[in-house]
Amino acid sequence: MAHARRFRFGLQLHKAADAAEWQALARKAEDLGYGTVLMPDHFGDQLAPIPALMAAADATSAIRVGCLVHDNDYKHPVVLAKELATIDVLSGGRLEIGVGAGWMLSDYEQAGISYDSGAVRVARFEEGVQVIKRLMGSGACTFAGEHYQIEGLDGLPKPVQSPHPPILIGGGKRRMLTFAGREADIVGINPTMPNGAADADAAQTGTAEETDRKLGWVREGAGDRFDDLEINLLSLGCFITDDRADLVEKLSPLFGLTPEQLSDFPHALVGTTDELIDIVQARRDRWEASYVVVQQDSMDAFAPVVAKLAGT
Repeated sequence: MAHARRFRFGLQLHKAADAAEWQALARKAEDLGYGTVLMPDHFGDQLAPIPALMAAADATSAIRVGCLVHDNDYKHPVVLAKELATIDVLSGGRLEIGVGAGWMLSDYEQAGISYDSGAVRVARFEEGVQVIKRLMGSGACTFAGEHYQIEGLDGLPKPVQSPHPPILIGGGKRRMLTFAGREADIVGINPTMPNGAADADAAQTGTAEETDRKLGWVREGAGDRFDDLEINLLSLGCFITDDRADLVEKLSPLFGLTPEQLSDFPHALVGTTDELIDIVQARRDRWEASYVVVQQDSMDAFAPVVAKLAGT
């Protein structure tokens, strides 16, 4: 009997040398059983998500596409809503909307974008989510917020998926995760980034014990709708090995964690294929996490787990 929260798996792609390579990656992900092609949204060495996701959708027939996640500060939500709705229309309803408040300090500094306090960025993001939802709904949108003011704008085209494509909100602190529980369809439980970077301090905020606490915040925000949510975990690394204990010992300093912490770390996968299958199932049991995303370089290594568990 299938679990109430059935597994599906995403692959986070970053770049390719040309269109042919990018299309081949998307088709391979689909052939291997991954359910979603996802992309980050940063200014470094990666393709721009909007055109690249459309190209991935064009190259495939069933796999979903989305960003993990669009930074609300990089585009006005009116612009982003129109671009996303267009992808949903042109892909035949295969879009997921991943949005977040932004965190990577180097992006902001290099681009000359103001890196406001977390409270301001999150408040602006919360308004942005409302604007996107209203623009994708029926009729015109009027919105009067502190950060955005929309007057009688009918967001066109309307997406294929109604009332809007599934919205994924990722976060690591209480305000973001309670908001995600209240407003999202998919909630990504993430480490926080206290230094605006994916460093050892960030890893400390993503331990198993911290994730227990964060799931509680999601439940708090969701209330009666918690059972309808999909819980997402992003893996920062997938390492296939016949000696899990030895590799955990060697890798733990790279994550800034003790071996015991890394062994249970929700954002890394270490072990044989059979051990990874057990680990992924245990994480669903503990954190309801049925939507697991791995990185581009893990596509082949993790494929047997996808083949075994997808849809169960």
